[in-house]
Amino acid sequence: MIEEYLPLAYLNAWEYCPRRFYLEYMLGEWAENEHIILGNHLHRNINEDSVIQEGEITIRQQQWVWSDRLQIAGIIDAVEECYGQLVPLEYKKGRMAQHLNDHFQLCAAGLCLEERTGKTIAYGEIFYHSNRRRQPVSFTEQLRQATEAAIAAAQSADQRPMPPPITQKKKCQACSLQSICLPFEVRHLSGENSHAQ
Repeated sequence: MIEEYLPLAYLNAWEYCPRRFYLEYMLGEWAENEHIILGNHLHRNINEDSVIQEGEITIRQQQWVWSDRLQIAGIIDAVEECYGQLVPLEYKKGRMAQHLNDHFQLCAAGLCLEERTGKTIAYGEIFYHSNRRRQPVSFTEQLRQATEAAIAAAQSADQRPMPPPITQKKKCQACSLQSICLPFEVRHLSGENSHAQ
């Protein structure tokens, strides 16, 4: 059943931090911080299901997609269509970074679109509010394979114990689940170096 499919947003969480994914998706933990609240505020204009025409471009906001092959499902912030070419678009609060979690979520959305439409989706775009511009993300074979591997790993997380805290201090400091996860305390008690960046 599609209700049991992995949500696209949780794929993002898995790639950001497997322990966060486990706490949210497997255990149902949730907490808000300033990053979550600001992200919700910035999404307020695109969180309505609508179709907008801008010249030759048709923009469909809040598009529900799924893949039976990969057993994933979710909502894409927008899908732009111009002369038959589909481009999935995600809006993110932060700025362009080296982390692939946003790329994986976008690529997974592209894979869903391909399965639903039968069209090849060559790339997608991420609009980062902090940069005020779009970042194109090419759906290379390497990214597709990495995305599918991440999907499989997230889907099998219930077969393993909770992952340990990650060692990237900046990610932990920005995480809304820090007071639940206790990454610094857990690493300290386990004797690990808590100064990793």
